[in-house]
Amino acid sequence: MSHSHDLNRRGFLAGASALTLAGGAAHAQAAFPTRPITLVVPFAAGGSTDIVARLVGQKMTELLGQSVVIENRGGAGGNVGSTAVARATPDGYTILMGTISTHALNPAILKTVTFDAVKDFTPISLLALVPNVMVVHPSFPAKTVKEVLEVLRANPGKYSYASSGVGTPLHLSGELFKSLGKVEMNHVPYRGAGPALNDVVSGAVPIMFDNLPSSAQFIRGGQLRAIGVTTKERVSSFPELPTIAEGGLGGYETYTWNALFGPAKMPADIVARLNKAANDALKDANVKKRLNDVSAEIVGSTPEALGEHVKVELAKWAPIAKASGAVVE
Repeated sequence: MSHSHDLNRRGFLAGASALTLAGGAAHAQAAFPTRPITLVVPFAAGGSTDIVARLVGQKMTELLGQSVVIENRGGAGGNVGSTAVARATPDGYTILMGTISTHALNPAILKTVTFDAVKDFTPISLLALVPNVMVVHPSFPAKTVKEVLEVLRANPGKYSYASSGVGTPLHLSGELFKSLGKVEMNHVPYRGAGPALNDVVSGAVPIMFDNLPSSAQFIRGGQLRAIGVTTKERVSSFPELPTIAEGGLGGYETYTWNALFGPAKMPADIVARLNKAANDALKDANVKKRLNDVSAEIVGSTPEALGEHVKVELAKWAPIAKASGAVVE
């Protein structure tokens, strides 16, 4: 027994040294990650993409044994941060928190296209679907979708709405509301949902379409009044809140999603390691609870399913984005 155990052990050691001799390559990949990973969030801090990234990144840090460091690189509707990741070394140490903006909307409305949403990225995992919500400052004289439409119709061009930037899902949520409701509102773009929210909470701008996660605390605290969610179904975290469609704008639906991508040509074993860490993070009870609290619907996926999802979303949203007339510089 001990003899065969000894042989096995010697055999194992011989195999291990052969592996070491075969060069550090196989060894280095097996050990991934050996240093901190940068997770680029292509928007300002405080928005829902940032919230999801910090929750998932924190748990991935524990699971991988290396820090997942969040780097906010806002600008051009998510395009600045996305382009940086597309051009990074595909070694798994620079990854992107992509969204419907970076991978379905921007490709249709960017003045200068700096990456291909499909060819220039390696899909890692879909993380969460996020509803948007229409919110108003409490001083705004309307409580329902129908009342908002009445106020806007009676005062064409008087009111403005804030968004996280030109061509973002929040901007398109506003444009879709205008076109289906046949109303006028002026669009005020910001460099992210965080700065836009500040101005709506302070009363500088009366209306906003936001991702529900970043508005949730203000709605619960009474600093913002929620008019309706933008998804097909009501949301479990705010069951009393009607959808905009049931509130009187039939056919209205928008949402966003968050997913992890790396640069193109990432090694399969590194993709698998990151995919497992991301999906395990989503199964963690605390992460689940906190994502539910902010109204993000946990999805998780294989890399292949995310690749397919991007193609479907591009086909669905590109025509809507183009029709909005939005152009991202």
